[in-house]
Amino acid sequence: MKKRLTKIAAVTMAVGMAMASLAGCGSSDAAASDTTKTVQAAAGNSAETADIQEQQAETRIPKYIFLFIGDGMSYPQIQSAAYYMGTTGSSGGVETDELSFMDFPVAGSAQTFDSTSFCPDSASTATSIATGNKTYSGVINMDTSLTVPYETMAEKLKEQMGYKIGILSTVNLNHATPAAFYAHQDSRNNYYEIGRELIDSGFDYFAGGALLKDTGADKDEISIYDLAEEAGYKVIKTEAEAQALTGEDGKAIIIAEQLADADSMNYQVDVKDDQMVLADYVEKGIEVLSNDNGFFMMVEGGKIDWACHANDAGSSIGDVTALDAAVEKALDFYTEHPDETLILVTGDHETGGLTIGFAGTNYDTYMTNLSNQKISYARFDEEYVAKYKEEKTDFDTVLGDVKELFGLMKADDPDASEDSALLLTDYELQRLETAYNRTLEVGAAKQDEMSQEEYVLYGTYEPFSVTITHILNNKSGIAFTSYSHTGLPVPVFAQGAGSELFEGYYDNTDIYNKIASLTGIE
Repeated sequence: MKKRLTKIAAVTMAVGMAMASLAGCGSSDAAASDTTKTVQAAAGNSAETADIQEQQAETRIPKYIFLFIGDGMSYPQIQSAAYYMGTTGSSGGVETDELSFMDFPVAGSAQTFDSTSFCPDSASTATSIATGNKTYSGVINMDTSLTVPYETMAEKLKEQMGYKIGILSTVNLNHATPAAFYAHQDSRNNYYEIGRELIDSGFDYFAGGALLKDTGADKDEISIYDLAEEAGYKVIKTEAEAQALTGEDGKAIIIAEQLADADSMNYQVDVKDDQMVLADYVEKGIEVLSNDNGFFMMVEGGKIDWACHANDAGSSIGDVTALDAAVEKALDFYTEHPDETLILVTGDHETGGLTIGFAGTNYDTYMTNLSNQKISYARFDEEYVAKYKEEKTDFDTVLGDVKELFGLMKADDPDASEDSALLLTDYELQRLETAYNRTLEVGAAKQDEMSQEEYVLYGTYEPFSVTITHILNNKSGIAFTSYSHTGLPVPVFAQGAGSELFEGYYDNTDIYNKIASLTGIE
């Protein structure tokens, strides 16, 4: 605590850095230079100087920081979730049900481009957020020469301020976004090396999906989990152990007991009623990290991105609402510590080119149609499509599952009159049958193994599954333009101590700069 107090004088001067950074896209050093010029210019005008001093005096220093990152989440993902929640709960007409963070008093926007592209990846964008620096797509916390590592805000908060640190994700804990807060690698695919850095970070609490390649690329290395235990981590792989964890147990790594595709956590649409979800791990994290000195918690909704890559709007909406439920746990904590807590909600980039509106529905949307989706594309592939391919199931039989799981049905179906909005037109039915035959004959394929037309239709996903979600999306008034990332800016929602600094239109590197200016990390 004494260390924190010695920084307050420096922090009040540093607050100006965030004001200058609203107009800049550079590093924290550039922002500091801009701040010096701003202060010098203002010094000649006593009224302006008084205003600056008043704003600095009013800015509160956050002791507890929550940074929520919806991977692949931008305005379309957020708004589609809000519209869906409103229309499915209404008695008619057009309504919206705002997500909790949409009510935050401060909102800004951040550009996401990196040193490679206007359509960046998660490694480079998370690097920008975590360190205030641009780099190449695929690189984690290294400069563009791939020789200079960048120290992250989480590392600095732990080393300089003594904060406890928590890293949570619905995807693998050594995936790009969580890795960007503790690792430094020239490739995001160095999963084993990233896992070693996870242990070396000494961070206090990890929770989420399993570690990828935990015994190395050739499966000949010592398990990361064994190394973690040797380093003093309590490795937890059951929900019973997770629920029993307390702050007295020391450093912990929780791997979700119920794992899904690629050993990630389940999509929200696939979660069972008694299963722990992201909000539960945030609540547990608050319990184990709480201390008088402070903590920083990064929470990633990683499967929003995966759903949008696959053009699965229903699963995207489910995971946006799951992230929102996790934010509500932070808000509960905020109500108890309003003067010391900062909550930020943002995205790293947009995925899929999602939009609300489709040529086939003109000015209309039918968001309630998405409520008929009972399963994610990934679970459908695993539990149904794999069986179809093995048994060569006939198309008419398969359509029975499509009706049950997605609500889509043929015009001559006995239940057709009950929900005409979900009737398959002849055109849609032909698309489905063509895609199903391709699934049986070819299955998912790499982009360089298919024609341009085939890639536009199916991406690298199971042709039948992605065609089902495309048709349901379109009938709902939802459409995607890509299977990759796009260059859209992302929103930044802020509430709590220092939140006023996050208003405006700025670069994603300034998220780091603003947090650094508030906390005084150097």
